[in-house]
Amino acid sequence: MADQRPYATLLAKGEDRKQRILAVAQRLLARNGGRGTTLGQIAQEAGVTPAGLLHHFESKEQLLHAVLDARDADDDANADREGDILEELERVTERFRRSPGLIGIFTVLLSENLDPEAPLHVRFLNRYRAAVDTVAEGIRRGQRDGRYRTDLDPAVKAREIVAFLYGMETSWLLDPSIPLTEVFHEYTSSLARQLALNPPSSTP
Repeated sequence: MADQRPYATLLAKGEDRKQRILAVAQRLLARNGGRGTTLGQIAQEAGVTPAGLLHHFESKEQLLHAVLDARDADDDANADREGDILEELERVTERFRRSPGLIGIFTVLLSENLDPEAPLHVRFLNRYRAAVDTVAEGIRRGQRDGRYRTDLDPAVKAREIVAFLYGMETSWLLDPSIPLTEVFHEYTSSLARQLALNPPSSTP
């Protein structure tokens, strides 16, 4: 049998090169956005030729999708879709510290693809709707379990929560000095009071 080691070595080198391209793309996209970043710039900083980059990513749009795939994979790997909504919200600040670059990429590219004709608009719209659906289902679970009020519309409250998350990402990128833990704790505490089946009565 022929020795497979040279082929395996080539595959490993190719994967390393691909990951290096992705890392450079993430850094440049977070800083300059998709419109301000060219494939040539990414190839140069990654130490590959333009042809070498196109060997792994056939187009700029494919590369952008790959970068967003990495962000989504990180998000999905560290989130409990079936967990308690309030507990998951408290944990969101871990994402800011774990992968700030991925937050930057998502927010910058989102702002560039708000137009329905933009190349990544459908992807961002679907991701937003999926986030709303996930949060809404978490609220419904709490309602079914008897933990949350049933007179609240889960879909409406879910849109508010997702808007808070999107807004915090943008605010934090603008001002990294924001005390994330305190802000998230305050919001989660307020949300807990709103969702509570028997919220504490206010003192007159």
